[in-house]
Amino acid sequence: MGRDGLYITVPSFFRCPISLDVMKSPVSLCTGVTYDRASIQRWLDSGNNTCPATMQILQSKEFVPNRNLQRIIQIWSESVARRQLDAEPVANSIVVPSQDQVKVLVKQLDNNCFSFLTKIVCFARDSEENREFLARMDGFLNAVFDFMRNAESDIKLIEQVVKILDLLQSKILDKKPLLESDCLSTILLVLQRGSSDSQIQSVRLLESIAVDRESKLKIAEKEGLLLELVKSLSKEKDPRLTEATLSCLIAITMAKRVKTKLIQSRTIPELKNLLSEPNVTVSVIEKSLKLLETLSSCKEGRAEIWHDSILFELIVQKVLKVSSKATEHAVTILWSVCYLFRDEKAQDAVVSSNGMTKFLLLIQSNCSPAVRQMSADLLKIFRVNSKSCLLSYDTKTTHIMPF
Repeated sequence: MGRDGLYITVPSFFRCPISLDVMKSPVSLCTGVTYDRASIQRWLDSGNNTCPATMQILQSKEFVPNRNLQRIIQIWSESVARRQLDAEPVANSIVVPSQDQVKVLVKQLDNNCFSFLTKIVCFARDSEENREFLARMDGFLNAVFDFMRNAESDIKLIEQVVKILDLLQSKILDKKPLLESDCLSTILLVLQRGSSDSQIQSVRLLESIAVDRESKLKIAEKEGLLLELVKSLSKEKDPRLTEATLSCLIAITMAKRVKTKLIQSRTIPELKNLLSEPNVTVSVIEKSLKLLETLSSCKEGRAEIWHDSILFELIVQKVLKVSSKATEHAVTILWSVCYLFRDEKAQDAVVSSNGMTKFLLLIQSNCSPAVRQMSADLLKIFRVNSKSCLLSYDTKTTHIMPF
């Protein structure tokens, strides 16, 4: 593995035995061998019932995430990235302006704005002290807000303004100007036409100003904004943008009319696509389930979830397979649909997906009291005998607990 003369040796156990590439989402079979999720899924989907490395017949085709190996690979990848950055020519670095120079730049923002804003971004990125300095500077934030109010500005210039606001978001005490219609229009413009980085910064900015019911409603009811956020969940988008968008949608989805608008904007099918992706991160799965949990609290959301048998099966599959958070969100969705609102079709879907076995295992695990109680509630409505239900669970299979 090399880049611009920088060669890196990849540890052999980081590579998938099938594709020989560095694993993005390592998972372990019951044989104990670890593969990249996408590669082993293709192998199993092709009708194979053996472990590719050992050729043993699989007692179970289920696999569990190898979180320890994934963390090691992530640390290694970050180390490689840092080495590559260090290897770049020093000549490419930008000189950080001084505080006095920034004061002059701010006074002259009307002239050659893009160049000046770029230097201010560089200054803000350099240190926490610099960000504090900008936030306290008289008239600076007002000037930045004025740029945001002008949606006709050049998109490249607006992207620099959004970068500054993203860097300073924790320092801005009064964010009400950003909730003005013109400012929200500018954020929408960046989501539609900006780069991936600028879109991510805009989404983070939206989440930071969604602090109460009024602000959340203003964001949700801005024409076109909610629809553009849902588009950002597409699997073709930058994974970082997907995760940031999920966090933002979770933050603003409190009122019933916002939930209804999200459902009408076809949010649930997008969440289904994310949950079915083989290489999706744990965080994205957790947040997708959390948003589904929120949407399942209204009638329209529950109906769409249980009408989609594939989605319902995906939710059941995530129980005990991803993380404790994912399990809690998935169980809450199932509890809401099957127990709280007693939907019979949903109950049948849980039985056919072998969900009862997982509820029995949860009751005996060290999960949270809330999850244990919901699992007990679900078992009550099915009146399941624990021994008969557990017959389908192969206790000889080697399981690596994901948390």
